[in-house]
Amino acid sequence: MKQKIVIKVCMPCDKCRSKAMGLAAIEGVSKIGITGDGRDQLEVEGDDIDTVCLVNCLRKKVGRADIVKVKELKPEPRGEAARGEGETVLLWPHQ
Repeated sequence: MKQKIVIKVCMPCDKCRSKAMGLAAIEGVSKIGITGDGRDQLEVEGDDIDTVCLVNCLRKKVGRADIVKVKELKPEPRGEAARGEGETVLLWPHQ
């Protein structure tokens, strides 16, 4: 199950932001980003992420952390059905 998690973390400096991003880079995570007006939200996207475990780890190593939003993402369609009617597919030969 692919999901997107937004966590508000107390990150007053760049060192804290870097540390939070390093801690969020766990197995199953495909995207990590710092968002929000005050650059105080950590946005994590991936498959089967244990949100509670991630927040507890951030609290221990970085500081205050609160879950803002957890959203399940729909899988993107693949193959022939994913292409639109007017799209052209170009295949490059291997050399």
